[in-house]
Amino acid sequence: MDYKRLIASAITTDGVDCEAAYALIMPSKDSSRGDYSLPCFKIAAAVKKSPAALAAEIASSIKIGGYIASAVSEGGFVNFTLDKLAYARDVLQAALEKGEDYGRSDVGAGKTVCIDYSSVNIAKPFHMGHLLNTVLGAALYRIFNKLGYNAVGINHLGDWGTQFGKLITAYKLWGDDADIDSRGVRALVDIYVRFHKEAEKDPSLEDTARAWFKRIEDGDKEAIEIFNRFKKSTMAEVSRIYDRLRVTFDSYAGESFYNDKMDAVLESMSDKGLLEEDDGAKIVRLGDDMPPCLLVRSDGATLYATRDLAAAYYRKKTYDFDKCLYVVAYQQNLHFRQLFKVLELAGEPWHKDMYHVAHGMVSLEEGSLSTRSGNVVYLEDVLNKAVDKAAEIIAEKSARLEGADEIAEQVGVGAVIFGVLYNNRIKDMTFSYSRALNFDGETAPYVQYTHARCCSLLDKCGTVDAAPDYEGISSPEAGEVIKLIDNYPQVLLSAAEKYEPCFVARYLVDLAQAFSRFYLACNINNAEPPVKASRLMLVKAVKNILCDGLRLLGIGAPVKM
Repeated sequence: MDYKRLIASAITTDGVDCEAAYALIMPSKDSSRGDYSLPCFKIAAAVKKSPAALAAEIASSIKIGGYIASAVSEGGFVNFTLDKLAYARDVLQAALEKGEDYGRSDVGAGKTVCIDYSSVNIAKPFHMGHLLNTVLGAALYRIFNKLGYNAVGINHLGDWGTQFGKLITAYKLWGDDADIDSRGVRALVDIYVRFHKEAEKDPSLEDTARAWFKRIEDGDKEAIEIFNRFKKSTMAEVSRIYDRLRVTFDSYAGESFYNDKMDAVLESMSDKGLLEEDDGAKIVRLGDDMPPCLLVRSDGATLYATRDLAAAYYRKKTYDFDKCLYVVAYQQNLHFRQLFKVLELAGEPWHKDMYHVAHGMVSLEEGSLSTRSGNVVYLEDVLNKAVDKAAEIIAEKSARLEGADEIAEQVGVGAVIFGVLYNNRIKDMTFSYSRALNFDGETAPYVQYTHARCCSLLDKCGTVDAAPDYEGISSPEAGEVIKLIDNYPQVLLSAAEKYEPCFVARYLVDLAQAFSRFYLACNINNAEPPVKASRLMLVKAVKNILCDGLRLLGIGAPVKM
């Protein structure tokens, strides 16, 4: 039931628009003041009354009864308390009837959202710096799908540029086929690092590298065969990691895909009078507040911006998106401002539907990352270490746990994902194994353990053949859980609106903590059958939401821990 709508429709005060009130009503942050709150400040300004006076007028006009137990004004707020038994019954019935579809919405029906995320580079390591970009985009992909959107996940592969000429040069000079077959991308990184060290002593290697990349551009058979081998090796490695992170894509169209689509874009820019020559280069001037967008260098080479423009036009034509999201670190803020401004100057009305979902950087104590210098923290190594540590903790807690290896994988990988999604995306963060794997902290293992506890309770208590007595969940502890259950659909909407999966992660911790307080305060298995029935309804609803919320973040939900 939409309790916000029910409350708004009960407001009969002259001059107060129910729709305006509906938009402002929110769940109360302090449960002692009620279940929902209406801040009256905006409405009061519109009707030219003081917020406190309007709040008192609204509260006094509310007809008490049905679902509304009380309406009390406090300053510029009206706090509404619902009939707890009716509220608990309806919330739990709705959550359990919908099952895994609870929280699903049709808000995105008929709309398409393209999400560009991960975008790994061919022949370069899938390192710790790719983690947040990948799991953040994947979480948004699942959340938007749950809200009824047609989400299109795009992995814009970095598969073009002079670095491939450098890598082929290195391969021809020092490459070992057996080593590459055995170690894959790690072997390629080693020779790439060696190229940069040797090029400092012999600059002619740079000329050789440019020549090899020119051969790739020209479709030279040998160059393409070597490049495709690098690409195959890279995709085999990253696919293995994507599987562990539960990440999927609908498109792997990378930079090279747009090579034959750039000329049309450049011609269009020229026809619109936007493309200018500047010392042999071709640019689009963007005004005084940002530098020009360079699209063609003086040597005739195109750039990342050129391919991104071509990609934007292709995505609009192919998917006719309502939103196009670029999940990329904040270091690229200027690039996307320029990209969107070029589209605006080109007269494309859909430029306003393009969003840069900027995020911070994730690091370990090892420091910054650089493929050129070889200072790389491989994401696979991070996952493996987290899983090993999870296995040690699980062995200490449950020495004979069946399926311990699979559970350790879910806990370890889940801890890494949750550890970077729990914070607001824009923040830089340093990942800590001990913090992420704390079973008593604001972590995935804590949420997973709560889910496993719910599963154990349901298994232990079995089926209760009695009509539920909702007095059994009238305690403050139960009420807090029920309110959180009711709020789950709104959390998903907010996460999509703000592009912040951390809303889901934090909600799951709040729900797990509230459930733990309920579990300690209210006996379940030994309660009278009608009371037990209502409490088990609450347990099952919590279990379902924890499982679904973890799924949206890309994390497994073990039934035993």
